[in-house]
Amino acid sequence: MRSILCALVVLCLGSVALWAGTDGLRALTSEQARRLAVQNRPRPLPPAVLKDQNGVTFSLAEYRGRRLLIDFIYTRCPTICGVLGADFQRLSGQIAERGPNGPVLLSISFDPDTDTVPTLRAYADLYHADGKLWRIARVADKEALSTMLRTFEVVVIPDALGEFQHNAAIHLVDEYGQLIGIFGYDEAELAGNAAESIER
Repeated sequence: MRSILCALVVLCLGSVALWAGTDGLRALTSEQARRLAVQNRPRPLPPAVLKDQNGVTFSLAEYRGRRLLIDFIYTRCPTICGVLGADFQRLSGQIAERGPNGPVLLSISFDPDTDTVPTLRAYADLYHADGKLWRIARVADKEALSTMLRTFEVVVIPDALGEFQHNAAIHLVDEYGQLIGIFGYDEAELAGNAAESIER
């Protein structure tokens, strides 16, 4: 009888821990938890100075008043960054067709040592990023880049081959400069629709 009672206590405690750790069973993965956290508590973008594919220096604060879709890449990426690039290329075409008041796109490299302005320019040319509707940029200051990655909860891990393992997503920022949504790299259409439908 005592072993049954102990098992029931352990089961109850485990259930409570599972409920608390998964936000009421709504987030069964860390990615789902990250998305829910942003939906429940939008977070302001950190101040950061970036430089784009044309060598133009700008800050994220300049996007106030515009809706923004952000992804994080490195231009040498042989896999998922190419998928994101193709998705953003398609989205930029769709946004351009809808008129000048739509969202804008920003791809930020987390590899500033390799992704210099000429490298960003080559990536931009490959995917037809015009520098207005869609910018490719880098954050040269390592501390500012770390702060940005923490804010977006982007995990970047160098591997033994000189590449990076990283989580990939599309981040939605509202007109007030708040991160309000995260979409999977395979949810570009959904992200674009969400950006278009934010009440203005």
